[in-house]
Amino acid sequence: MKHHMNRAMRMKSPEFSTPFGRFGGRFRHGGGGRPDGEGSRGRRRRRQFDSDGLRTMVLALIAEGVSHGYELIRAFEERSGGGYAPSPGLIYPLLTLLSETGLVAEQGEGGGRKSFALTDAGRADVAAKADSAKALFTRLKALAESAERVDPTPVRRAMQGLKMALMNRLGRDDATPETVFAAVALIDAATRDIERL
Repeated sequence: MKHHMNRAMRMKSPEFSTPFGRFGGRFRHGGGGRPDGEGSRGRRRRRQFDSDGLRTMVLALIAEGVSHGYELIRAFEERSGGGYAPSPGLIYPLLTLLSETGLVAEQGEGGGRKSFALTDAGRADVAAKADSAKALFTRLKALAESAERVDPTPVRRAMQGLKMALMNRLGRDDATPETVFAAVALIDAATRDIERL
């Protein structure tokens, strides 16, 4: 009994904790619709490929004639149907490392862009890892095929609409703990329905 009374008192206090964060009198609008102001950029995305896999594919692409950092990024994006594109922060340091280890050599070119070509050691590396490169590029192709089968755009729109509806409803002056729990129950029910699809 005492436990239930304490719980009720906490929920009636000016600020209480919910599955959506902590609320005072108003819902705090934040980046990406999160109560703490942290949007999706605050979360680390899982890498599709490890450093060895990326290295193998970059060397294979250079062997095919893709010579600039920007072109490499575009090649990954095109082959994966937009499902994967390594950042410049991965590609350019990797090119520098490949150059320092003697697998690629920088080519003289004007315009401020660095281009690269394989050295003899780089060609030998590509030949030795041809099977691994083929398997990795098959994974890229699978990402492209998945993107063609399922267009996530309507889902993203629906999720954005849900976040906006939650912010608007929970930001009203008449929002109560019961309002929050009712919203959670609706979301949980929708989750179960989606899992049964």
